[in-house]
This record gives sequence, structure tokens and C-alpha cells, in this order.
Amino acid sequence: MQAVPQLMFEGRVAEAIAVWRRAFPDLEATDANPAEVVVAGQRLRLFDSPVPHAFALTPSFSLVVTCENEAEVRRLADLLGEGGEVRMPLGAYDFSPCFAWVEDAVGVNWQLMVAP
Repeated sequence: MQAVPQLMFEGRVAEAIAVWRRAFPDLEATDANPAEVVVAGQRLRLFDSPVPHAFALTPSFSLVVTCENEAEVRRLADLLGEGGEVRMPLGAYDFSPCFAWVEDAVGVNWQLMVAP
């Protein structure tokens, strides 16, 4: 038995993979629907729904990426935040010396941090 997070899009899986590939050059992805990807060591399923829905991705689900240094957090925040939204600006917080929370252009939320 295995649980794998699945993110549902409406025609934006290829766009998501393109955005993420810029941020994570070692990203692995299949061309199927659902697509299987490995991002920063995390396996995800990405599904392009043929049916429109009255809901979308929510910030209550985010991918947390622990980086080795501030430069990596900054690089990822810049790339993933492009065309998206900053939820918490890059800075030092009680739980991390360097943290940023961004929503990317396809609506996926990313919490990027250096571990304390």
C-alpha cells in the first residue's frame, strides 16, 4: 500500500511541469494523464481533468522544500513565484532563518525554507 499526493488541474499539467522543471532541473516526469513526477524527492500525480470544476487548488495544501542555504531559497522563490503570488515574503522567521511561501503560476503553493 502506498499513498501518493495527486494534484488536479484543468488543462495545466504541461504548464506545471514546465514551470517546475525550471526550478528543479532534475525533475522526473511522465507524459501520461495522470502524469507522475518527482519533485525534490517527492512523488506526485498530476491529473488534467476533462471536466470543469467549481473548485481549485487551495493554499491549505503546500509543498514544503527544505533547502541547504538562503541562495537556494531565494532562487526557488523567484522562479516559482514568477506569475504567481507571494503568500509570505522571503525573510527570517521564528521557525526558519530563511523562509518564503509562494503560489506558482498554476496555483500550487510552495513553502521554501532553510532548516533551523
